[in-house]
Amino acid sequence: MMQSVRTFLDLIRVEHTVFALPFAYVGMFLGAGGAPSAAQLLWVTVAMVAARSAGMSLNRLIDREIDARNPRTAARPLQSGRISARSTAFGAVLALLALGFAAWQLNAVVFALWPGALAFLVGYPYTKRFTWLSHFILGFTDGLAPMGAWVAVTGSFWLRSDLPAWLLLGALTVWIGGFDLIYACQDVDVDREQGLHSFPARFGIAAALQLARGCHVVTLALLAGVGAWFGLGWPFWFGLLLTASLFIWEHALVRPDDLSRVDIAFFNMNGYISLTVFASVLAGLWLA
Repeated sequence: MMQSVRTFLDLIRVEHTVFALPFAYVGMFLGAGGAPSAAQLLWVTVAMVAARSAGMSLNRLIDREIDARNPRTAARPLQSGRISARSTAFGAVLALLALGFAAWQLNAVVFALWPGALAFLVGYPYTKRFTWLSHFILGFTDGLAPMGAWVAVTGSFWLRSDLPAWLLLGALTVWIGGFDLIYACQDVDVDREQGLHSFPARFGIAAALQLARGCHVVTLALLAGVGAWFGLGWPFWFGLLLTASLFIWEHALVRPDDLSRVDIAFFNMNGYISLTVFASVLAGLWLA
């Protein structure tokens, strides 16, 4: 049993929850105006981990035949037989139920939005079969994390005062979409052979890297808008400059003719960026 659990966690790359979880905390702390309750912190964390676990396991399950034909992904646990499709599906269902239970524990609005989140978690893996906009659909799906956390503490998303939540949704959409563009550059030939849709496969690697840079400039602008809305203190703006430096470093690691450091750019740098944004928002709130 423990080996199966470890294999499942390896399958979903649970350690990469660090990408979006800090942004969920950003939405929660900003929505609470400083600090959420212990219960809100607990259930937002459960919801976020469950949502990502469901999304990753569904992605692996739905794409298992595609991944088996890709040399880069052919050795993953599902393709190598270390975990079965049935066990992966079971894990995904448990995660979706945990997400629904956490949403119910938070408030009625969050629970009412749960089916919408489920639709994106299930639907995203199919989008690469018909549109190169799949990178941004993934980004929007992850962007629901700060929006959902905001709603968890405010109970709304439709008021003028909820504008920062939409800015965070936009920031995460283009941030995740941008670094997924970089990651997809590895699979251009395979995507073309299999008839899959990605921006790099359609327009080329150079164009994808250029668009990714533009996405991350927009990310910084949207985060600056959040800081200005709340009048966050100087630590936030210092953190935003540091975030910009990390983006520059990330893009310096990859070139159209050299993708050997994509994993460093994708996994390491984006983890640093996410944690830097979270820390700078907290410091900007508490030291303003």
